[in-house]
Parts: sequence; structure tokens; C-alpha cells
Amino acid sequence: MLRSAEQERQGPAAGGSADPRVPELRTAVSRLRRRLAAHPGEFADRSIAEEELAALDALAATGAPDVARLRRSLLLVAGALGSMSALSPALADVRRAVDLFGRPARRQA
Repeated sequence: MLRSAEQERQGPAAGGSADPRVPELRTAVSRLRRRLAAHPGEFADRSIAEEELAALDALAATGAPDVARLRRSLLLVAGALGSMSALSPALADVRRAVDLFGRPARRQA
């Protein structure tokens, strides 16, 4: 069976029974990473945003990401990007993709 380049990049978890939220998250993260790389301005927390976007992609690549870790990375990316309006739409897409995974499970006290 032929596989697309995107399926190859996503690995074996991208098969027919894979969680459909994962490719959506990976696509949103990839889009924001590309937009950030193309952004000409330098800012203090750029490396933090890049590192956390890489972490989000790695989490998604597992096929069953930890929701609390996804949300932590999203918060760090949002904080690092601040109010950069040029990146807002792509950041909103990442947020929507993370939201698809729901809230982290509450710990029993």
C-alpha cells in the first residue's frame, strides 16, 4: 500500500485506527513552526517557543500524548510568543488542536 509523505513522517501510529486528533495537532504545530521560522523579527523567548513546539510535535508523535504536558507546552508557547499578531492565527489553530484532547485528568487527593 502506498503511503503519503505526511503518513511516513507521522510514523506507524498514523494508520487507519490512529487517533484522528493526532494528525490535526501535528499539522497545526507544523504550521506554527513554519510561520515562526519565517518570522523576521527577533524576540527574547523565540528559542522557548521553538523548543516547546518541538516538544508538542514529539508528544503528538507518540500517538497518545499526555494532555497535561500538551497544555503546559501550549501555555509556554503562548507566553513566549506574547502578542505577536502575525502568529496569532497559527497559535489559535494549535490551541484548538490541543483542546480536542480535553482536560487533563484530575488527581485524587
